[in-house]
Amino acid sequence: MCFNWVMNRRRPIGHVQSNRAVWDGWAAEYVEPGRLAWDDDKPRWGIYGVPETDVGLFEPFEGGDVVELGCGTAYVSAWLARRGGRPVGIDNSAAQLATAASFQKEFDLRFPLIHGDAEKLPFADESFDFAISEYGAAIWCDPYRWLPEAGRVLRPGGRLAFLGNSVLMTLCVFDDNEPASDRLQRPQFGMHRLEWPDDPGVEFHISHGDRIQLLRDCGFEVENLIELQPPVDAEETRYPYVQLDWARQWPTEEAWIVRKTG
Repeated sequence: MCFNWVMNRRRPIGHVQSNRAVWDGWAAEYVEPGRLAWDDDKPRWGIYGVPETDVGLFEPFEGGDVVELGCGTAYVSAWLARRGGRPVGIDNSAAQLATAASFQKEFDLRFPLIHGDAEKLPFADESFDFAISEYGAAIWCDPYRWLPEAGRVLRPGGRLAFLGNSVLMTLCVFDDNEPASDRLQRPQFGMHRLEWPDDPGVEFHISHGDRIQLLRDCGFEVENLIELQPPVDAEETRYPYVQLDWARQWPTEEAWIVRKTG
C-alpha cells in the first residue's frame, strides 16, 4: 500500500501552500459546475446533488452573519444570501475566488470574498451566527486547526454545518484512483492526514470518535450526523473514487450539524 497516514496533530508544514497550488490549478474545472449551482435556487449537496430537503444543512436558517469556510466558487454563500443571510466567503485559492467574483457580477449578488486560510481566520471572536463548509475546509484543512477557529468566530448558540467524504468511504477507497471496494483498505486508528500517490494535495480525515471528542473540546454539541444517499435520479459522477452502486449501499459523504454551547 502507498497511502500515508500522518498521525502528528501539529500543523504540518506546507499543506496550506500545496493545497493552494492544487486548487489554483483545478479552478477552471469548477467554473461551469459553479455557474450551474449559482443559477439554481434549490440547493443540492455533495457529488450526487442530494436535495437540501433530504439533508437539512440550512434548517433552521433564519438569516444572520454567515461565513463559508473554503468557499470555492461561493455558490453556498449565494444560496444563503438569497435566504436573508449576510455571508462572507473565505478560500485558500485566488483562482477560485476570481471565479466567485465573476459570478457575483454575472448574477448581480455581492458579498465579501477573502483570500485566506480557514485554519487562521482573520475575524474577531464571536463574529458569526452560522458557519458552513461543503468540502472546502471540511477536508482540505486540518480539523485540529479549523474546528477551533470555527468555534472561536461563532457566537454562543451559533451553528456549524460541514460536509465531506464519509469515514467509511475513506477507509475503503484505493490509493490508485480505483473506486472504493467492499473491503477496508487502510486502518482507522490514527487516521488524520492523507496524501495520495502522485497528488500534491493534502486531505484530512478523522474517525467519528476523534471528531466527536474534538467538537466537544471546541465547545460544540453535536445535533446531527447525516449519511448522504444518492437520490433516485442520480447518475455516475466524474469522480473516480466511487461508483453509484457503492454509494447506494454505503455512505460516500456525511454531513455534521453542531451548535456552539455557552
